[in-house]
Amino acid sequence: MLSGFQKFLLRGNLIDLAVGVIIGAAFSGVVKTFTEGVIMPIIGIFGGVPNFDALQFTINGSIFKYGTFLTALVSFAITAAVIYFFVITPFNRLMERFKREEKPAVAEPSNEEKLLAEIRDELRRR
Repeated sequence: MLSGFQKFLLRGNLIDLAVGVIIGAAFSGVVKTFTEGVIMPIIGIFGGVPNFDALQFTINGSIFKYGTFLTALVSFAITAAVIYFFVITPFNRLMERFKREEKPAVAEPSNEEKLLAEIRDELRRR
């Protein structure tokens, strides 16, 4: 049982996944900082920084802070846009440049073409 657990921990996929999670967490910090430090001030120039944290309502003494959800939603949308336009799109363009042109597969001859080739070969032998 212990050796099975050891094999599980040392499998390549698990190590790759762990490295991916760590790099993703570090990249998340970079994107968050870029969004808060560069993108949000640019948005603030045109209409104020979107912050809805103060929005709330109360029912029977329970406070519903729906503004924090709206702020998180707007922040998520902005972060997703930053990742798409500043990471995904340039990466896809870069990969297209280095992409090797794949040769189209040679089509399999049809039965008629095979039959004609056999007839041709038979006539050449005579």
